[in-house]
Amino acid sequence: MSGTLSSLNSALSALRYQRLAMDVASNNIANVNSEGYVRRRAEAMSVGSPTQVAMWSRYEGAGDGVSAATISRMSDPFLEARSRRENAKQSYFDTRVTVLDRVESGIGEPGDMGVAAALADFRNSWQDLQTHPEQTASRSQVLATGQALADAVRVQAGNITTELTDQRHHALDLVAEINATARDLASVNGNIADARAAGVDASDLLDQRDVLALNLARLTGGDATVQPNGGLDVTVGGVSLVAGKTAATLAVAGGIAADGSDDGNPLMFSITGTSGTATVIPSAVGGELGAVGELLTTTLPTYLAGLDSVAQQLADSVNALHTTGFDLDGNPGQPFFSYSAAGAAGSLQVAITDPAAVAASTAAGVLDGGVADALGDLQVADLAYQRLVNGFGTEVLTSRRSSATQQLLTAQVQGSREQFTGVNFDEETVNMVAAQRAYEAAARVMTTMDSVLDTLINRTGLVR
Repeated sequence: MSGTLSSLNSALSALRYQRLAMDVASNNIANVNSEGYVRRRAEAMSVGSPTQVAMWSRYEGAGDGVSAATISRMSDPFLEARSRRENAKQSYFDTRVTVLDRVESGIGEPGDMGVAAALADFRNSWQDLQTHPEQTASRSQVLATGQALADAVRVQAGNITTELTDQRHHALDLVAEINATARDLASVNGNIADARAAGVDASDLLDQRDVLALNLARLTGGDATVQPNGGLDVTVGGVSLVAGKTAATLAVAGGIAADGSDDGNPLMFSITGTSGTATVIPSAVGGELGAVGELLTTTLPTYLAGLDSVAQQLADSVNALHTTGFDLDGNPGQPFFSYSAAGAAGSLQVAITDPAAVAASTAAGVLDGGVADALGDLQVADLAYQRLVNGFGTEVLTSRRSSATQQLLTAQVQGSREQFTGVNFDEETVNMVAAQRAYEAAARVMTTMDSVLDTLINRTGLVR
């Protein structure tokens, strides 16, 4: 528009835009602590000359002011995708470290109360018996240290079994949380599509979408894809979990019963959607659930199997020597330890209750302590247990290092994302003051034009 009133129209458009800019800055400051909030920015667009050429007239104006093109949501899709990916890895490593630290504390090595100390005490008691084979007290000490050793092995096996049970319950809880989050994301996807179709600002819905997608990434390590309508589709292990307004259902297909017990089958997940049910192997899942799956299928069962092997070697090697000797009454030695083949570490027991039945001699009626001497030097189980604990300790240390290294990368990505999306008080204050000054200037233009028009309308032609 050109003419006498054009400046009023330009000033009015400036007042409208600068008021919007102040509102946006104020809203950013108000939501500085809101979870998932991404700062906004009012984008200005100059209103210039008409884009269509007029047939009988020519535009002679200097521009028609300013208009608010849009309110931009300061989000970088690349950083959002990186954030989801790195947070999924961080969740995986952190979950593993938390559980492995707890298991390592239960192992208690090195320490005076661990299995290694009990093995040393057991061997020492046999050496004492070799020195005094005639003493009942020395034989009782062998039984006591043997029982203490069996108890230590059973307690450690029980700790691992308890941790396995806890992680199975944890997996069921995670599956329920994942399904709830997937349903929420699908609902938000639908709301975003409806809002955009109606021309309504969907920035708050997009904030909710990103928070839910990040939570799903932390829980499952799933891959998210932004759709043209603004929604996010999520796949887990290559299988669709959220597609637009539809959320599939994740379930435990094997390995864990409904009550959290072991059903005897390999651990397996399934995703049921509109197109049917697809299986997902645990190794294809990331995030917290992937870490729990790895603990249930590999780490904890491997250590428990190693502990069973140690217990079996201990019992078999001791029994093999003990049965070659003779007890205090000259009778052939009986097996010293007993165990169940289904779980040697969890069932290890001392099979002898009578101290006189401890076989220390190499011949009947002779108290030479030869067998006791051989048992005192027997270190087959000690070496096997040392390898087992050292291997587990290395795995724990590796997990800690991986978590620490990933933390650096995650913090770097989160920092870059926060710089782009986060609210900065100094920046918003500058924006608000700039909008305030521009608003005042536009108001001054209107005041000036009012004075000019007053002179033109009310004072033209007057002679003093």
